Amino acid sequence: MTMVEQPYVYQQRELVEPDWTRLPGWRGVTQADWDNAQWQRVNCVRNLKQLRALMGDLLDDRFYADLERDQAERATMSMLVPPQMLNTMVPSTDTPMPAAGHDFTEAFYADPIRRYMLPVFSDRRTDWPSHPHASRDSLHEHDMWVAEGLTHRYPTKVLAELLPTCPQYCGHCTRMDLVGNSTPQVNKLKFDLKPVDRYDAMLTYLRDTPAVRDVVVSGGDVANMPWKNLEAFLDRLLEIENIRDIRLATKALMGLPQHWFAEDVVEGVARVATKARARGVSLAIHTHVNNAQSITPSVARASKAMLEAGVRDVRNQGVLMRGVNDTTEQLLDLCFALTDGAMITPYYFYMCDMIPFAEHWRLSLAEAQHLQHSILGYLPGFATPRIVCDVPFVGKRWVHQQDEYDTERGISYWRKNYRTSIEGEDTAALSREYVYYDPIYTLPQSGQQWWRDAVDHDTVMAAAAERAAASRATAESQLV
Repeated sequence: MTMVEQPYVYQQRELVEPDWTRLPGWRGVTQADWDNAQWQRVNCVRNLKQLRALMGDLLDDRFYADLERDQAERATMSMLVPPQMLNTMVPSTDTPMPAAGHDFTEAFYADPIRRYMLPVFSDRRTDWPSHPHASRDSLHEHDMWVAEGLTHRYPTKVLAELLPTCPQYCGHCTRMDLVGNSTPQVNKLKFDLKPVDRYDAMLTYLRDTPAVRDVVVSGGDVANMPWKNLEAFLDRLLEIENIRDIRLATKALMGLPQHWFAEDVVEGVARVATKARARGVSLAIHTHVNNAQSITPSVARASKAMLEAGVRDVRNQGVLMRGVNDTTEQLLDLCFALTDGAMITPYYFYMCDMIPFAEHWRLSLAEAQHLQHSILGYLPGFATPRIVCDVPFVGKRWVHQQDEYDTERGISYWRKNYRTSIEGEDTAALSREYVYYDPIYTLPQSGQQWWRDAVDHDTVMAAAAERAAASRATAESQLV
């Protein structure tokens, strides 16, 4: 039978752990060291000096100067990259190691993992480094706190931010207003209450709010919480009758998998999973992988350890980013690496949120719609990720669900079917239109000029107010 030529050719690939000893600073690192979570944490790269010590003569000075300028003028997240993640940059598993100096530096600049974990100044847009509507809490999660760190945004679901730190800091972090260390651009918010008081307040709210059945336990990253403290919180959560779904959010399943296959953590997860099963509660892990390069045997080992411990599912929620996973091939390669190699279910790909200095990563809604169309039909239905736009004050919407889309100005209009916790008295919430904005540089010249003329903000707000008034008038006429 003749094979039909397809736009994407599936190929099962064996996972390979890149040889960390190719990097000068890790020439003497043993397998036992590499598999040790504490070694991984101690040897994270936190500054330029540590990166230089690791890379030796591989990188040219121009890269360090580029990185230093970004840290001083653009970065919203401080530098923190575990060895596991650094080792997947220019992995040299399929091709020879680039020569030190110019060749390696060019490969490092082009690397998809480097692009979002070690962003440099030359990556960023100079015309529109931030969208005029960018904000440090772009999803207004803080506005919807019903207890400190507990966001009640959806009718039956809450987000519990247990801590403000992670084992790794992603440049595009949507919680950059709270998570991590302050940078010259962002003075981070701090929790006011002690952890024990915050957790008590969260659990009290959940007990008193029977409509909530689903809790995303996050931060930060729960891998940074001492296991005994996390288990104690989960045990108390499992005692609340209305809670039926618990999801542990951790990028560290990929960024620091050694934590999740450590014996004490596996044993602890098994205890919690047994209790959850006995109560009929679904316990899952949600991780965050953006490129197939990140999936190695260590990641597969961690995922399988969690499934064997009794977790119902391990799912991936990635973020669409230019230069990282913005092609059909990159997305499908990642999805097949997740499912074939690591037993991780592709779940969501979010459009990158409108935080400051993120425009070079963001894709337009039209580009996201094209990618959603292009990946359909290759994966099993249950493992075909939905690409979603997280619309401020609305929440996740499939990228084809917009009501209208002004492609010239890059403004899409959306509606919703529920009220958030801060809209109880807002009778217009379900008829109002909400907006999302494309990156301005992706627009036609006429649209870019409109934004240049409107950057005084008043013009933009006037146009939005006019649109909202028309929307209200239409909604009222339909009620008559």
